Amino acid sequence: MIDNAFRARLPRYAGPLLALYARLSLTPDHVTILGFGLSLVASLAVAQGSFGVALVLWWVSRIADGTDGLYARRTGQTTRLGAYLDILLDMAAYGAMVLAFAHAMPALASEWMAMLFLYILCITSALALGAQEGDLPNRPRDDRGLRLGAGLAEGGETGIAYTVFLLFPEQIGWTARAWIAVLALTIVLRTVLARRILRGAPPAPLPSDL
Repeated sequence: MIDNAFRARLPRYAGPLLALYARLSLTPDHVTILGFGLSLVASLAVAQGSFGVALVLWWVSRIADGTDGLYARRTGQTTRLGAYLDILLDMAAYGAMVLAFAHAMPALASEWMAMLFLYILCITSALALGAQEGDLPNRPRDDRGLRLGAGLAEGGETGIAYTVFLLFPEQIGWTARAWIAVLALTIVLRTVLARRILRGAPPAPLPSDL
């Protein structure tokens, strides 16, 4: 929900960081992988109970994740593989954090399992709706390499949820359940949106060689 607003404002402030990437001779894929690596270290810190360290590492990883695509567009290095890696490693990072929370707080095993299950449905619904929307006329365009259907819980909201978990671990029982409810509501609302957008829409064109 807040991701589009963040992407709109990011180019105003990202110049120095993009220049650093260029000076280090990094490619956009390097930045994507670096962000994922930092998220794994953040997950390890969570599993060990070092929540303050984990919080810093998590947000540094999200800065890398938020600027890899911008760097690719600024330098003319956009690729389909880069878009694929971005969403794949995003979901791997989110899942790794949940596994780390589960290790640190095993009493909430049911909540962590529910969260992972709902992540599967969230990303599936986002990819499915995004792919269908891309074939329709008069739908807003965006500059992402891989289109995702809009939803209540996206990357920014996930980062906020993890921040709350890390800052207030004594409240994590109810905050985890609240996040689960937000994920479930996201799936329901996205399905309602898909029904409104796609109902009565013409079928996707078949490949010309069939």
